Amino acid sequence: MVLLVIDAQIWLTNKDLYCYERFVNGTKKVIEAARENNIEVIYVQHDDGPGTGFSKDDAEFEINQEFYPQEGEKRYIKTVSSAFQGTGLKEYLKDEDTVVVVGLLTNFCMDATIKSAFEMGLKVIIPEGTNTTFDNPYMDKEKTYKYYNEFMWPGRFAECISVEETIQKMKKR
Repeated sequence: MVLLVIDAQIWLTNKDLYCYERFVNGTKKVIEAARENNIEVIYVQHDDGPGTGFSKDDAEFEINQEFYPQEGEKRYIKTVSSAFQGTGLKEYLKDEDTVVVVGLLTNFCMDATIKSAFEMGLKVIIPEGTNTTFDNPYMDKEKTYKYYNEFMWPGRFAECISVEETIQKMKKR
């Protein structure tokens, strides 16, 4: 089992996200539990490319201090939605069977990463409230969150369970 923290970067984390405080608190709790249970925490950062304001050399590219990696925790940089496409993460996780996935944005990089992990044969666990998103032209942020977490992912691509259930699974592994 490993924990993937997807795109928890400064440029994406703000109070306009759906249930922002729940997201921050739940994500921090899952990261802390992973560390306490010797589960590797891996960070993935999105790079939009030079001149976008969201690239390797930009301050906004950095991981938000609320979720900041500890020394020695791996980081992967991606340029597409899936954390596995062209990053080396797929190869690194070749011997894993389960990934817990938290982060941003529900309907973009989280969705692509979750579906890619499923296609790789990984069991995917999504702790409730540890992903979030913004309003979009088709659905508001609440409907978008609920669509993926209550309809699209459970029973198809992932096990969507409470933070507490996730932590219990971390303790038992």
